[in-house]
Amino acid sequence: MLNNYNNRTRRTISALVAIPIVMGAIYWSPWSYFLLFLLIAFLTMLEFYQLIKLQGASPLRLWGIVSGLLTYTLVFIWMQGLVQLQLLYIIIPLIALTYFIQLYKKANTAPFTSIAYTMLGIIYVSVPFSLLHLLAFAKGFYSYRIVLGTIFILWANDIGAYMIGSRMGKHLLFKRISPKKSWEGSLGGAIMALLVSYGVAHYYTILCLWQWLGIAGITVVAGTYGDLVESLLKRSMNVKDSGTIIPGHGGFLDRFDSFLMAIPFLLAFIKLFS
Repeated sequence: MLNNYNNRTRRTISALVAIPIVMGAIYWSPWSYFLLFLLIAFLTMLEFYQLIKLQGASPLRLWGIVSGLLTYTLVFIWMQGLVQLQLLYIIIPLIALTYFIQLYKKANTAPFTSIAYTMLGIIYVSVPFSLLHLLAFAKGFYSYRIVLGTIFILWANDIGAYMIGSRMGKHLLFKRISPKKSWEGSLGGAIMALLVSYGVAHYYTILCLWQWLGIAGITVVAGTYGDLVESLLKRSMNVKDSGTIIPGHGGFLDRFDSFLMAIPFLLAFIKLFS
């Protein structure tokens, strides 16, 4: 239905539908937040493994997704105080079982390539989403303010980069990887992210102004590299988007690539400087 509109209109309509859902789920309760990102993690991992198959590889898709989502779930229920820390040790043998399962998979000419890609899906997608729980509970309790504030800054960076880059972008940021991303767009995204972080600090005082500004700086740098890393992945597969499920935006991996790369750096920053 949205195919009759141009790309910018499709992006806007998708955003108007998705933003209230995302904000509402994060704000409502820790469990609605958990279910939201569980679904996002599932769809993102599914897209990742589908991309990998385009290269002729045969990752253990089902096992990778199950392991990734179980890791995500275990970290969450631990942060909720429902299980002891010791239960998280299950994650290690769970992922190691990938080697055993591969032994029983027939007609695979590159078994260790399959193992490597299976584990990469867990590391690339599941681990950052699991670390998001540590960010959400950074103050010892679930805080939608930290999650929402970070997402607002990330959205601001994306919007600023897209608006300025599409209109004024002339100097390419990384031509070999992404022919559309420009220095002008990156600067526009950075300015927008810093402005929004200032506003977020005014309303979400759970973190200081300098911490929100730090989050903005990390989001701009790490988020940009996350976008480039995913562009490198797509270029190696000769595809434009990771999927088509979000009109105007591509797939979930396209939408959350910056977030995935930024989360580990944001968590380290908050834990070290709070």
